[in-house]
Amino acid sequence: MSKILIVDDDPTARETLIAMLEGEDYDLQLAKDGFQALQMLDQNQPDLILLDVMMPGMDGFEVCRRIRSTPKVAEVPILILTALDDRGSLLTSIESGADDFLTKPVDRHELVARVRTITGLNRYRTLMEQRENLRHMAERVVAAQEEERQRISRELHDDLGQALTTHLLALRNLQEDLSIPVETMFERLQALHDQSYEIFVKIRRLAQDLRPPVLDALGLKLAIQTYCAEFTRRTHLPVIFEVDSSLPVLPDIYNITLYRVLQEALTNIIKHAQASQAWVDLSVEEDIINLTIQDNGRGIPDPKVESNGIGLASMRERMTIAGGKLNISSRPKRGTILSAQFPLAPSLRGGPGVE
Repeated sequence: MSKILIVDDDPTARETLIAMLEGEDYDLQLAKDGFQALQMLDQNQPDLILLDVMMPGMDGFEVCRRIRSTPKVAEVPILILTALDDRGSLLTSIESGADDFLTKPVDRHELVARVRTITGLNRYRTLMEQRENLRHMAERVVAAQEEERQRISRELHDDLGQALTTHLLALRNLQEDLSIPVETMFERLQALHDQSYEIFVKIRRLAQDLRPPVLDALGLKLAIQTYCAEFTRRTHLPVIFEVDSSLPVLPDIYNITLYRVLQEALTNIIKHAQASQAWVDLSVEEDIINLTIQDNGRGIPDPKVESNGIGLASMRERMTIAGGKLNISSRPKRGTILSAQFPLAPSLRGGPGVE
């Protein structure tokens, strides 16, 4: 519903405009003069302003100029309404920053047509801005994915590649010296076995980073439970996991997105939070899938200030692209609560699934 601010010092004129726009599904707000209008604009941004010119204290032209000089509301469309019908008034309206001009008494059909056109264009601009924001999000996600691929490539080449090269050289040396004592042979074979196992563990970890097999084999609940237990074992940070028994089987995009958010959130906790405890909760409430990750660490100074790297911004963008949203609540020395939410599709409502 489009919000329209009517600014006119004449109560009868305000009521006339309300009557003309009645039934058009607009949220109409009223200001009796320019000063009140500017105060209202400081609190709430409408989609269109219907602005009278002849008002005491501050005329409509001055109100229009002040609105255009205020960055927060500078782009709000303004339709000037005035009894002045001379060319000079029209030019003054345009110079003041008005988008359109109507002469009083206003014809209802013309007013409705102008308002529909302006609010329609405003919705179009909003839609284009949203699409542009999504495009930038997609670009950043692609960049993050490419950075992750480069990291894996470096790890394969520098770590696993060198380990395998060393392994092959050791095998070659062993082949060329089969006359060594049995005890020495056993020790060298044992060393090769240990190296092989280390390489196997690294390959398995890389594969799990790319696509955790447990997510496909056991479902989201057990995948998160397994990850929390492994994270506790690896980092010594206790992570308590609770899950709603009524959680249904979720779409794959939900599963992998929530799993990645969990990984990033716990990684951030161990890197930055200085926490001694973390809690993870997966639940369904009022047709919303909610993954909550909480810690008792030092908190985030300002959750709205996000870095350009992989972190809060990437989690938020990942959730947005998948159709969800990310909420962050934090206070210094009071810990952080991160909530990743997805709407539950109608087809998934009505009972637990099998995971």
